[in-house]
Amino acid sequence: MKRIGVLTAGGDTPALNASIYGAVVRANQLKVEVYGLMKGFNSLFNPRVPHVHLNPLFSAIPELDPTRGGTILGGSRDYVDPDDAKTLEEILERLRRLGIEGLICIGGDGTLNGMQPLCDRIPAVLTPKTIDNDLGLNYLNEVDEWLREPSTSPPGYCYKRAATRQHVNLEQMINYVTPGFATAVFVSAGGVERVRTTAESHRRIAIVEVMGRNSGFIALGSAYGQPDVVLIPEHPLNMELLIERVKELYDIQKNVVIVCGEGIVDESGCELGAARRSTDPAGNIMLSGASEALRDRLIEAIGDDYFRRARRAQTAGEAIFTRKLGHTQRGGRPLAFDRFHAAQLGGKAVEMLFEGLNNAVATLQWNNRRGFHVDSIGGHALRDRWGYIHPRLVPADFYDPTSMQPSRLGIEYLLPIFSDAIGPDDMEQTRQSLFDAGNLFRPYHSVNTDINKRIRFLEDAC
Repeated sequence: MKRIGVLTAGGDTPALNASIYGAVVRANQLKVEVYGLMKGFNSLFNPRVPHVHLNPLFSAIPELDPTRGGTILGGSRDYVDPDDAKTLEEILERLRRLGIEGLICIGGDGTLNGMQPLCDRIPAVLTPKTIDNDLGLNYLNEVDEWLREPSTSPPGYCYKRAATRQHVNLEQMINYVTPGFATAVFVSAGGVERVRTTAESHRRIAIVEVMGRNSGFIALGSAYGQPDVVLIPEHPLNMELLIERVKELYDIQKNVVIVCGEGIVDESGCELGAARRSTDPAGNIMLSGASEALRDRLIEAIGDDYFRRARRAQTAGEAIFTRKLGHTQRGGRPLAFDRFHAAQLGGKAVEMLFEGLNNAVATLQWNNRRGFHVDSIGGHALRDRWGYIHPRLVPADFYDPTSMQPSRLGIEYLLPIFSDAIGPDDMEQTRQSLFDAGNLFRPYHSVNTDINKRIRFLEDAC
């Protein structure tokens, strides 16, 4: 194998460039050329296939900085239609003309689905990335617990999870954690910590909404910011217990901080912030407004009189406020944990192609003896019997619904990730770069400007 392609698909995460960098470093050692395909799968639909030579003379280009968030290759949510044989053959011919013999896709479950039609035509492997930490399995054969039932709404069926009989063994989890998660939790926990002092000062109840879709790992990790209540999508909202807990805390400390995942559900299992279904292969529902919906319910349940009697606010609406951390969780410089392990997974993906693997996923494993180490698993191991990839959910063992906090096992899960997540250079870099005096008069220089000068097209390729 003399030349491979790499692309980044789906949403951005802080560790994408680190994954690309790791792949390039390993490819340099093996004397393999690496072409970066611009804007994910979108580049394959373009007859000119915009691409960048990432390692001319087997040396990484200077724009490829593993400490930079986002992706220098750009991303998109375009995917290949498995039923469009004509387009698939055109894509294969373009890759052949580029001399690409193997493909590394960096992404999550949607990217793995999008990669599937290509696997029958060219060796392709996946390097995981997602701040949601939802690509993987809590235990082998977890996918067998999903059931498919008829539904009146498109696509004509729905998935439900059967009751599990298994307990989680941390050392047997498949893909223990995904690059980007640690940095997202760093941002969210810091946001919770900062909102706390405002809530304390003004005797308020703060609801902080974090990302994660239907998976509550980021909300669980936000416990590092010491919120009073953590609500995750995997456990339906117990409004009676929540109100009781909020009042109890408010009477004692005159403020409450609640963290809620964006995908939290009500007592009937409906998402509080559901808006509409997207069209990507993961079939995602656009989520917005979970914190606002929760605020409305708290205002109605607690009422104005409760705050007036305590002489802390005229109305419940005045006392309860929301904050969304939003896309700040997905951006910026990745922590040392994410940089290091993303690079490892990128290098592992190159080795997988050389080992002859196809439709496989590089994974980050953990055990008490070896710590974190890379491995791989076949892509079909993540699919249910109908070929669908479900997002990994927070196991019931990780959460205590009574205290609305991480359980003992949930804490044990988080500790290996965050004990050394921040490197010695992370804070020093912030000190040197964020308040660099030059930032006040120098305009921002986008890496896209430099990468654009390196983009080549198919008709220009050798």
